[in-house]
Amino acid sequence: MRTGIAELPLHGGRAPRWLFEKMVKLSRAIIEVIVVEQGNLEFLRRVSDPFWFQAFGAVLGFDWHSSGVTTTVCGAMKEGTKDIASDLGLFFCGGKGGASRKTPAQIRAIAEEVPVDSDKLVYASKTSAKVDNTCVQDGYNLYHHMFIFTQDGDWGVIQQGMNPNNHFARRYHWLSLDLKSYVNEPHAAVCCDKKRESLNMVAEDSSSSRKIITDIAKEHPDKLIKETERILRMPTRHPVLKWDISQKYFHKILLKTYDKAPSNFEGLISIQGVGPKTIRALALVGELLYGASPSFRDPARYSFAHGGKDGFPYPVDRTTYNQSIAFIESAIKRAKIGENDKLKALKKLTYI
Repeated sequence: MRTGIAELPLHGGRAPRWLFEKMVKLSRAIIEVIVVEQGNLEFLRRVSDPFWFQAFGAVLGFDWHSSGVTTTVCGAMKEGTKDIASDLGLFFCGGKGGASRKTPAQIRAIAEEVPVDSDKLVYASKTSAKVDNTCVQDGYNLYHHMFIFTQDGDWGVIQQGMNPNNHFARRYHWLSLDLKSYVNEPHAAVCCDKKRESLNMVAEDSSSSRKIITDIAKEHPDKLIKETERILRMPTRHPVLKWDISQKYFHKILLKTYDKAPSNFEGLISIQGVGPKTIRALALVGELLYGASPSFRDPARYSFAHGGKDGFPYPVDRTTYNQSIAFIESAIKRAKIGENDKLKALKKLTYI
């Protein structure tokens, strides 16, 4: 299920090379410790928690409140584990921008070596992205998508959207454990400091609207277009419903949904071309014709470890950072030969 949402201010720039190289080493070491001690499933649980992820990024020395923590930490994890992924049974796919679109191909490539159901994992990757970009219309367009899975087929998603109007980014976390539905309350928590009116088609309150939308999508386009022409001339009641949809394009999509006749809402959003504008239009049609209203409910100390990239709360302490990497790497090596004294020492200090 989606485990939370984090909202972060947009920051320009990137991590300097020397810091990113250290983040790669330290993230690798921390991931190894967690997997060695408690298994890769425990790491999935933690990385899918927006608060743990934020703390993890701060420990790695990145700005605790920056939007870049998402892309940089994900990049460091992927780079740091690429040569030990098989040993960990933990695989990282996707990334920022163009890299996110390579996720399905990367999943299938790994599946050639690891006995996992690649079709199921690719579907999870695509659908989680479709839900956060199309079904939760909160003004944030996805530009980063990382898909993490284990050799047993469990998976997590860390993806982020950008809102150029309020200069914030919003991060979405997903976890496959106990996932019951992609389209009905898939999240367990929300972590954000800005709330706004959002079209939330995956809220429980939108269940009747989802059913009506699915039924409408199976109607003949000519019938729907007549109703839509009448509706599009009306002033919108909700700010989120901006009617800039092309009727020609809308008719084309309706022909596709009519032809495929999806059996449920999840099947509808899986149809290529069904995006935010289509769902908004169908939601308003369903509300005006059948009274099925969608929901507009918005699904929103560790930085002192090594300092932060921008000098807050103080500049990154390179000496301490190097010592942390060396200590954890040494603990991992000794644990692998049965000497757990350093890992036990870490546990006494803090719960990793």
